Amino acid sequence: MRRREDRRQTGRWAALGAGAGLVGGLAILGVDIWPLLLILALVGVLKWSGALGQLASRTRVGAPVASARGAVPAVRFEDVGGHDHAKQELVEALDFLKRPEAAERLGVRPLKGILFTGPPGTGKTLLAKAAANYSDAAFFSASGSEFVEMYAGVGAQRVRQLFQDARRAGRQADGGCAVVFIDEIEVMAGRRGQHTSHLEYDQTLNQLLVEMDGLTPHDDVRVLVMAASNRADLLDSALTRPGRLDRQVRVDLPDRTARRQILALHAANKPLAPDVDLDLLAQDTFGFSGAHLESVCNEAAILALRDGQHAVGRTHFHEAVDKVLMGERMDRVVRSAERRRVAVHEGGHAVVAELVRPGSVSQVTIAPRGRALGYVRQSPADDPLLETVSELEGQIVVCLAGSEAEALQLGERSTGAANDFEQAWAIARRMVLAGLTDLGVVEERALTKDQMFRAVQATLGRATARVRTLLEQHAGDLTRLADTLVVEETVDGPTLRSWMAAALG
Repeated sequence: MRRREDRRQTGRWAALGAGAGLVGGLAILGVDIWPLLLILALVGVLKWSGALGQLASRTRVGAPVASARGAVPAVRFEDVGGHDHAKQELVEALDFLKRPEAAERLGVRPLKGILFTGPPGTGKTLLAKAAANYSDAAFFSASGSEFVEMYAGVGAQRVRQLFQDARRAGRQADGGCAVVFIDEIEVMAGRRGQHTSHLEYDQTLNQLLVEMDGLTPHDDVRVLVMAASNRADLLDSALTRPGRLDRQVRVDLPDRTARRQILALHAANKPLAPDVDLDLLAQDTFGFSGAHLESVCNEAAILALRDGQHAVGRTHFHEAVDKVLMGERMDRVVRSAERRRVAVHEGGHAVVAELVRPGSVSQVTIAPRGRALGYVRQSPADDPLLETVSELEGQIVVCLAGSEAEALQLGERSTGAANDFEQAWAIARRMVLAGLTDLGVVEERALTKDQMFRAVQATLGRATARVRTLLEQHAGDLTRLADTLVVEETVDGPTLRSWMAAALG
């Protein structure tokens, strides 16, 4: 090693000496050497600053940073909770790669590509990793941003190189097939013609389309393209048509059953206390993604470690849910008058929520977290797939209840309801566009701003009157809840329901 470095150093000095001799000879002959000296000085500065090496690395047309099968974590489909439909679609496509004879016997054209769409954190990338473990295929993964460069032709060359590497690795694999996974594909496959500065994005997409068109059932290496995106609306239609990305699999937020499975997977390596009920925890985590649920289990274990406990208990999980949902608890000094106002505000939300959707309130608290001074956590019994007019109106009523409770109990409103008003307006606007108001079926572009404003205001006006009536009828429940929150800070759902049931009885 030392001799090799010495030879390199000797070669550098020899090259430097030869260059100096050449420059001196040209000067003696009367040649103007100043342009040459300026070029050499510029190259030296770039070399010294490292910019020259960075430029060379960026323009190099090698394969993008793709991970081969050996580098993929050993994730199995059994390790992915929920999403049974997505797993079935994926396994079926992979079976075409593993057993091409059966597909050919029935005249089935093997799928060329699968597109996973859905919100962030729902497990799209995890499903791709499980596919690598399930199949005997060589696995390559890359991000859409790795194909986009400012230098013309680099992105297209990287796409070609990726498929060449996949075919080369597929020939060496046991099954003679390869899987190419591109995450965040909307970065490189957006609708063509949207980028007016240059056509590098379009060239990269065109090359991907050409490569997918070149995939035939009779190739010596069978290649399946998988892609993931949470902005499928940005993708070019030429990529999502049948024959390229043949199937679009929606990976949505998990329902209650899937949340129970995900929680069980992430809690499997943690000692749980006897009071932990994963079914109840799955109900309390309505709207959480798989990433959120993993974070809940991890935060609960951290809280147990902080408390010096040997097992993760129910209180740790409940605290973890609040932390993931709202943020870390803040040590804010709240004045007594503001504390009372927050208690009345959150109490109004909780009381009206129980009247509109009985059994939905899981907890109401005035403990400040993140930017919120208090909040009501709701956990509906079932995960709705559709929302009716009455359900949407009920959501608006709950949003407006906090501000109306302040007005009735304290005589005036505060700025704490600003976010509630935004949510109520958004729900009312959605009702207008869905044809669920007095305007009937409408088209957004045909509506004037004044028509939209009046329709939303009418919906909010009816909801406000309903809220005021409900709070006046249950003023005693609201006062009792607010008084308790000021002292104890938190009231759970069963306690609130018992109070309201006793008052009605």
